[in-house]
Amino acid sequence: MPVFLLMVTGWFLHQVGWISDDFAKAMNSFVFRVPLPVLLFNQLATTDFVSTWDTGFVLFCFVVTLLSIALVSLCSLLIKDPAVRGEFVQSSYRSSAALLGIAYITNIYGRATMAPMMIIGAVPLYNVMAVIVLSLSTPDTQGLSGPVISRTLKGIVTNPIIIGIVLGFGWSILKLPLPEVFADALSSIGSMSTPMGLMAMGASVDIKSAMGSLKPALAASFFKLIGLEAIFLPVAVALGFRTEKLIAIAIMLGSATTVSSFVMARNMHHEGTLTSNTVVITTVMATFTLTFWIWLMRVHGWI
Repeated sequence: MPVFLLMVTGWFLHQVGWISDDFAKAMNSFVFRVPLPVLLFNQLATTDFVSTWDTGFVLFCFVVTLLSIALVSLCSLLIKDPAVRGEFVQSSYRSSAALLGIAYITNIYGRATMAPMMIIGAVPLYNVMAVIVLSLSTPDTQGLSGPVISRTLKGIVTNPIIIGIVLGFGWSILKLPLPEVFADALSSIGSMSTPMGLMAMGASVDIKSAMGSLKPALAASFFKLIGLEAIFLPVAVALGFRTEKLIAIAIMLGSATTVSSFVMARNMHHEGTLTSNTVVITTVMATFTLTFWIWLMRVHGWI
């Protein structure tokens, strides 16, 4: 409910004109570039990863993400228009894992130690595969090229979230001191990421726009919120993942399609309608579907 209410607040403020479209975009960009990386750095820098690191968990997130992409790619072959397939694939697998993962885990457990590990396993692969599938299905069939690959690698290396994670890991492994005054300042900056990010996401919702390309958008939304979760969450349970790790996996599999997927689709010569519609539908519905998955895990005593 706190996550849902923050999104509703952002949507309401947008409706009354207090948050403009440009301001919502600026908020999204700011959260991505400053508070979220700072939050990740601060949490990682103060965590003992010698005792908390879990290679199996990181590998599981990576492999499941790869299998999810392969599955939705196969399903995309049923779509007649090749130019739409790339958007369908990206919209079906690319989650708001960083923002919502931290928001949900922090609300439940107070800290989000496992969320950065999930991000390491999934987010770089999100970006690499998004460029590949969108490049191979562009309307002008440009395909992969040297400049595209170069931009992809540069985007990964310069990704603020990845930078925050790497610096936080390095700080923790090297056991560098973090003076209390700096830790408090970083905590204050990082605490802005969840409320600002969720309100910006809510302000970006345009329900009317969801009426275009509704059928493929609904199919992509089903995969994003229900299909992949129903397939791989039982596997995670069978492998023994519980509590914070299982929540992180659930967010990775079943959270809303990230808003940045629309930006990438447009920048890579796609129309973007299917992507924007899926973002809208999944952003609205994820509040209820994620609540259901969390309730289901709680009833079985897995979290």
